[in-house]
Amino acid sequence: MAGSLGRTPESLKASGRSSEKLSLPILQGKIKRDPDGYETELQLIYKQFKASVDLFQQQAALSFSSVGSDPSVAKDLGDRAMFLAHVTPFYPKQLAEFPAQLTDLLRTSCLAMPSGLRNHVAQALILLMNRKSLVIEDLLALFLDVQTIGDRNLRKLAFSHIVQTIRKMSVTDPRHKALQKTVISMLEQEDETKAKRALVTLCELLKKKVWLGDRHDRVAIAICEACFHASPRIMVSSLRFLLDYENIEDDDDSDASDNDDEEDAKHESHVVINREAVYKANNKGTSSSKKKKQAKLQRAMKNIKKKQRASSEHATSTYSPLNHLNDPQKFAEKLLSRLQTGKSIGKTSERIETRLMMMKVIARTIGLHKLQLLSFYTYLQNYAKPHEKDVTQILAAAVQACHDGVPSDAVKPLFMQIVNQFVHDRSRPEAIAVGLNVIREMCLRIHELMTEELLQDLALYKKEHEKAISAGARSLIALFREINPSLLVKKDRGRLGGPVAKPKQYGEVNVFSNVPNVELLQESDHDSDSDDGDQDDDDVELHGSDDVEQELVPDDCGTEDEAEEDSDDDDDMDNTEDDSDVDTSIGGDEEEGMNDSDEAETDWENEVESEEEDDGEASDSSADDSGNKEKAKGKKRKIEDFDANLLSADTSLRALKRFAEAKSEQPSLDENDGILSNEDFRKIKELQAKKEAKVALARKGFKVPDSDQLSKKRVNPAKLEAHIRHKLTKEQRMELVKAGREDRVKYQSKTAIKQKKVGGLSNKQKEHKKNMPLAAIRSKAGRSKRTKKMKDKLSGTQFRGRKAWK
Repeated sequence: MAGSLGRTPESLKASGRSSEKLSLPILQGKIKRDPDGYETELQLIYKQFKASVDLFQQQAALSFSSVGSDPSVAKDLGDRAMFLAHVTPFYPKQLAEFPAQLTDLLRTSCLAMPSGLRNHVAQALILLMNRKSLVIEDLLALFLDVQTIGDRNLRKLAFSHIVQTIRKMSVTDPRHKALQKTVISMLEQEDETKAKRALVTLCELLKKKVWLGDRHDRVAIAICEACFHASPRIMVSSLRFLLDYENIEDDDDSDASDNDDEEDAKHESHVVINREAVYKANNKGTSSSKKKKQAKLQRAMKNIKKKQRASSEHATSTYSPLNHLNDPQKFAEKLLSRLQTGKSIGKTSERIETRLMMMKVIARTIGLHKLQLLSFYTYLQNYAKPHEKDVTQILAAAVQACHDGVPSDAVKPLFMQIVNQFVHDRSRPEAIAVGLNVIREMCLRIHELMTEELLQDLALYKKEHEKAISAGARSLIALFREINPSLLVKKDRGRLGGPVAKPKQYGEVNVFSNVPNVELLQESDHDSDSDDGDQDDDDVELHGSDDVEQELVPDDCGTEDEAEEDSDDDDDMDNTEDDSDVDTSIGGDEEEGMNDSDEAETDWENEVESEEEDDGEASDSSADDSGNKEKAKGKKRKIEDFDANLLSADTSLRALKRFAEAKSEQPSLDENDGILSNEDFRKIKELQAKKEAKVALARKGFKVPDSDQLSKKRVNPAKLEAHIRHKLTKEQRMELVKAGREDRVKYQSKTAIKQKKVGGLSNKQKEHKKNMPLAAIRSKAGRSKRTKKMKDKLSGTQFRGRKAWK
């Protein structure tokens, strides 16, 4: 045998051997130092490897028991495979066929191998790929297949190697497309085990932000299409990943690389607050009013800083794989049809957890892409009942599916069912609170759902003693103060700081005809020419800090504290609204959504009114008075009154002409060059921050967010249960009890504490031990008798009973 393998005493001696078996680690080190001098030994080891492979395959073909009975064969094969993998870069010609042979061995005999040999062969292939003897395309399909065997160690090794290798590749590497094609083709197979491993690989690479973005949109589409896989497990895994993707936290390495950018964004955020508002909040008014103004100032600062941070965040903060769907309408309809398949009385044969996940994915798709899927709202009516399991999540899905593109008639039956099922006097307080919060969120997205009579009935819940119910009703009142205060009774409307808000009609949108907020730049240029920079002295810049305790709620429901503050402000808080520097003419949703034409229209109306008041005040007043008198008496209009009205119209016409001339004199951007520089955009950003600060100080209630912000943001079911006290379990109660005992010392009686006293005795204790003379003892006894007799005399002669021992 030794002669057949080419062993000679010289080769054995050169390899450092003194016994029958070669020492592979020593030979490996010597080959790396001198490859040419040990070529004979390499040929010997290579022949031994081939013989071990043949012997192993013969034993595996006979029976698996023989392999298990002779572990030395598998151990020798694994050692020689690792040895040859280490020295392959030094002998590329002699070992040119070794990577292919090792790959075929793992592919054909993987099931017959013991666990240790499989791991050795897989590690040898990984080593060959790291040494550039193999490429990832050759091993990707093989490593995906070996993960389905059931060997946990091998599955973990192969999976981590695939992810790390693809993660180290360049973003522009053309091999990404071929690798994605391989994994997606395996995901489309009917074999559940292989499809599951392919789905896990795609989800992990998307979670690591490797195959992320428009360049790799086919990965996100493949994960979404996995919702229609024949295997229920694949479908559930895909649905769960789509729902939980936004909650996945970034890895430590990605966080470490982004920390510097986040710190820079935090330092750049600043708030510009009027100096007079800061002075009034700290120095003017009573102590209670100053506390209210300081809290309002802090909430305004917190709100503005939150907006600035949100605008500086990366676009992936609201990223979802559902954004890459080529046909989201078809995807939602297909998933809804699968949800409704085989239904009996509105419910499918799927488990309630699976149905709930499908509802949430459909609602998320409708909200993101603003789809029209009217049958989905009818389907949700089967589950919008207080006794249903996880009804809060179902209601959150209903809210998520509402947007301004849906006609109110399609959502009205679902809306009224929620009102009738949840909000009534015999319902539980938890159900009433959840119902009010859901009604508020649905009306926030579709304003036409609410009627005047219904809103006034729901507003009466603000007087409930349960905090969750009163907070929900007050937040509903605060919402309609911003979007449509005419539906409220007069006492609930609050103090109007500006023009009454007009609700948008169905399909009404605001379209920008120019660069947003460019008029602020023009106004600042005009003011700087007239005032010579006096405006800058009135503003103070407050850099952001995270220690602000209270916050203005912009996107979610208004809290009870905000509504209470609004009602208090109606009575005794006038300083903020009297501020001349605070612009109260803009309120609610008009602040960000108003386009340039709307702003020009409001400016035009204000200008015309001011001109009319200045030029024709006397004539207008006289004309109105005379017109009213004659209307009351039923007489005909005189010629003098007609002349007065004609004069008033002429005055208004002159005011319009002056306004047009003033507008034409102002230089526009198109007359100059029509191009804004980076300095102009930076100045617009600063002016916008000042404007937001002034509006935030003048506003009461909460800011109504834009429809695009509502569609991108996912509805959190926990916020629908705000202020609701849930019943604690015994374990939770014990945790609270133990937490309260941490800082408390052990109980001891006063006697025990006195006994542990360190030091001398007190005077009272010494008096008890002191030996007094007989005269002093008799004097003390007589004094106590006289005291007792005096006490009995003062207490009266009422009989109080006789002691039993006398």
